[in-house]
Amino acid sequence: MPGVAPTHCLIIGSGIVGACSALELARAGHAVTLIDSGEPAGRQSASYGHGCWISPASVVPMSIPGLWKKVPGYLLNPHGPLVIRWRHFPRLVPWLLRFFRAGSSVPRVEATARALDRLLHDSPERHEALSREVGAPELIRREGLLYAYPDRRAFEAESLSWHLRRMTGLRWRELDAAALAAREPDLDKRYAFGVLAEDGAHCTDPAAYIAAIVAAACAHGAKVRRATAREILSDGARVRGVRTDTGVIACDRVVIAAGAWSKRLARSGGDRIPLESERGYHGVIALDTGGPRHPVMPSDGKMANTPTAAGLRLSGQVELASLDAPPNWSRVDILVAHARGTYPALAGTQERPVDRWMGHRPSTPDSLPVIGRSSRSPDIFYAFGHGHVGFAAAPATGRIVAQHVAGLPDAPDIAVFSPRRFRLLA
Repeated sequence: MPGVAPTHCLIIGSGIVGACSALELARAGHAVTLIDSGEPAGRQSASYGHGCWISPASVVPMSIPGLWKKVPGYLLNPHGPLVIRWRHFPRLVPWLLRFFRAGSSVPRVEATARALDRLLHDSPERHEALSREVGAPELIRREGLLYAYPDRRAFEAESLSWHLRRMTGLRWRELDAAALAAREPDLDKRYAFGVLAEDGAHCTDPAAYIAAIVAAACAHGAKVRRATAREILSDGARVRGVRTDTGVIACDRVVIAAGAWSKRLARSGGDRIPLESERGYHGVIALDTGGPRHPVMPSDGKMANTPTAAGLRLSGQVELASLDAPPNWSRVDILVAHARGTYPALAGTQERPVDRWMGHRPSTPDSLPVIGRSSRSPDIFYAFGHGHVGFAAAPATGRIVAQHVAGLPDAPDIAVFSPRRFRLLA
């Protein structure tokens, strides 16, 4: 970025958003320090356990009209795709009220979809280019993403979701029973209609991919430190460093990309963000045969079934609870049981070990990330709250971070992602 004075940027969080931000800033000539309590993309990171999909179709917000009517069922059904733990329900009420308001009308969800599309419409191309740059092109595959339904009627029942996708330019191909079986011969025959999002991609090893991105940032001079951020130190509105559990790290700029842990740090920037942990689970089964050949999302499970380097990754489930609540591993059992019904050839895999993981998606009530300068200091920049789309949106987000942190005159307008939007709902 010619003409921009280099600064020392400290990035808090080494998930894929932090990693992409580090690479963009380091490539532009800034000094970069990336800190995290664990290894980059370690098991503590939502990026590690991501469902591996890189989808322009992910423009559908979590909250849509009529969803509020299902809350009693979510509270009572421990096996449904969305669970709210009773003990945490009172604390979640303010967030839930904003959540339902955000999805209260079709115009509102259309506006959300358009905003998400800004980060997602070219996400497969961005990841393909990024994987080549960091020397890991084999980790991103452009094979399309498949949605499987019992019949066309089940597909049409999700008309609003597909309207939003069509509105934002998604292309897809409909598959009848024969075409679906030809593409996925091990899929149970109860699925007789499919939608193939041909532009979609997936990652076969998220941890290895993020490690490659961080290594590329380090090749441009970035540093990685194992530390937990405690406090952002400033003189008035100007940042002078970050206090960590291993000491103070001096810096000129701070990028908060700490996922679900960003809420507390954002308060030092003068902002109260309604961010909650939307806990997700995955199970990985090592397979030789018997699973899907391509990424599949069965409509009756709303979970991603994705072939990866480690095996078949089964991911999904939404559980609203606190950051410190213990995992409920029955959520993984639900994923595995559903997969064994989806692919009959998996019925004989009960004895195989399953790698179980639980992580925290950083979720805002309006399904939009928080990207922008803090209210208190121009030296503090936010890049968190991506919910389900952080992995896909990371390259676009990292580019936005670098442009705005550098103060480039042609940096894109990001008012729709501003942290100050929540004041309107207070």
